[in-house]
Amino acid sequence: MVACLRFVTLNKTGDFADRSHWVLMNSLFYGDTNCHATRKPRILDLFCCAGGAGAGYAKAGFDVVGVDINPQPNYPFSFRQADALTLDPDFIASFDAIHASPPCQSYSDLAKRNGNADAWPRLVEPVREMLVRSGLPYVIENVDGAPLLNAVVLCGTMFPGLRVLRHRLFEANFEIVPPPHKKHPKVHTFDRRKSHYGKTNEWKDFVQVTGGGNCTLAAAREAMGIDWMNKGEINESIPPAYTEFIGQELLRYMSFVGLGPAERDVGLSLPTLLGNKSAGQDANIAAPIPT
Repeated sequence: MVACLRFVTLNKTGDFADRSHWVLMNSLFYGDTNCHATRKPRILDLFCCAGGAGAGYAKAGFDVVGVDINPQPNYPFSFRQADALTLDPDFIASFDAIHASPPCQSYSDLAKRNGNADAWPRLVEPVREMLVRSGLPYVIENVDGAPLLNAVVLCGTMFPGLRVLRHRLFEANFEIVPPPHKKHPKVHTFDRRKSHYGKTNEWKDFVQVTGGGNCTLAAAREAMGIDWMNKGEINESIPPAYTEFIGQELLRYMSFVGLGPAERDVGLSLPTLLGNKSAGQDANIAAPIPT
């Protein structure tokens, strides 16, 4: 089957714009005036847990399929229970991009303080090797301290509406231009020893949702932009706003390189591992939907 590379339009925020523009783009580039986008680009969400990352990619415009070694009854998209490191390469090749969030416990500050980092698997390196072999655009997400290459840091202060700090690292084989990192505000606390105890509100101020947390589950859900997870799941999650932003960057990259199913093995056999930049994007960009 011959792959047809079709375009839709993204505006400054990465949202899909009108149909007439992508018809024009296909007419100019391919002479195709009867082009109908039949599916969204597909992303494989590895180590998906309850779907915080997947929800962001879905908002960005991807069709999401999650894989996790454990059952994930609250995962809101198509799900396959499996060991991510033993997936069939042909199954992986059926996607247009990959996101992976390997276990973070071994890299966490808590494990370092407790001296028990060896109690958990360290999977970043084998996961990276698998993603590079795939030849697909990829993202690896993990905590501060994880051995990611040329990673950018995302923080809740970068995204209007979020009320968590939740620093996370993102490595990718395409460029990610992060928003400005704003000053951290005081975080709501249950700790009477802290000077701002009793002066904050869990429904208005930033909160912490890890471990025992310092707010109710309802407030944590609202602060993270997640309404379907239980306490244990939200403790392990990232805000969907992070991967909605990453997904928009990924769609822009796919547009620039003209990447569709027929071109997957071109230019992505090794990670470009581009460095961080501070400049933003301010132009309408055409992003391809492969069929």
